[in-house]
Amino acid sequence: MVQKDRYIRFDWAVKRLLRNKANFGVLEGFLTVLLGEPIRIVEILESEGNQQRENDKFNRVDIKARNSKDEIIIVEVQNTREIYYLERILFGVAKAITEHIELGELYSEVKKVYSISILYFDIGKGNDYLYHGQNSFVGVHTGDFLEVTTKEKDAIVRKLPAEIFPEYFLIRVNEFNKVAVTPLEEWIEYLKTGIIRPDTKAPGLEEARRKLIYYNMDRAEQLAYDEHINAVMIQNDVLSTAAEEGREEGREEGRQEGRQEGWQKGMQEGRQEGLAEGRAEEKIENARTMKSLNIPSEVIHQVTGLSIKDIEEL
Repeated sequence: MVQKDRYIRFDWAVKRLLRNKANFGVLEGFLTVLLGEPIRIVEILESEGNQQRENDKFNRVDIKARNSKDEIIIVEVQNTREIYYLERILFGVAKAITEHIELGELYSEVKKVYSISILYFDIGKGNDYLYHGQNSFVGVHTGDFLEVTTKEKDAIVRKLPAEIFPEYFLIRVNEFNKVAVTPLEEWIEYLKTGIIRPDTKAPGLEEARRKLIYYNMDRAEQLAYDEHINAVMIQNDVLSTAAEEGREEGREEGRQEGRQEGWQKGMQEGRQEGLAEGRAEEKIENARTMKSLNIPSEVIHQVTGLSIKDIEEL
């Protein structure tokens, strides 16, 4: 029973197993739960991530599929931080669109693209584990959503831009800290922990329990998988160490800058205090001079700003 509970990480499954037509049901279930509609994969398309390169073993894997609605779905798993990640997924979507329209075809042949990123690194600030983005045109003054007139199957129909423009999903796996209740939460729990509940009814996970079992792989596959997991752990450890060293260097630089700023601030405050004391002494001398000339205290007060009491005590 312990052995049967060990399931293969999703990034490895994407790289090695889910491209097989016999295993499409796992990926179809995940997409159905995420997109909220039945998804049937027709074929896996050629993509950069299909190429199994040694130097890509611990970082990015992706799968590009075409569904029964002739839409393109890109699923990508990213284990380590990438600074320009948003720019890269935008480029990937643009590339997928242009790759699947022939020169001279009508723009009506442009394919809808879904970009799904499963992220195991901190991409930024936010309280949710799932973010969704899509294009919409909203009236600046009226707040209404623009509907666009298009021609489809010899009929004029109205569509929202969101039905045409790409959609982006960012799944921040490490931010999931809930008790899984919904099918989507069960999927995110598996993505984070590798745990699949024995009684799960979530689409795709039942099939995953049968097909993504570690001990069902042959010995060579197990060794390759273990090496992959080890590479991920080493990479994450290296990045964590580098991040901690960076934070410590930053703190030390901050302390040094703080000391430098403190010294500069002290010098500046000293100069300010010296100038203030000099001006005060100058006022007192001027007041003494005016008082020796029998100038009324009220006039001296107006000129120097000293109080009447201080002037009379001179």
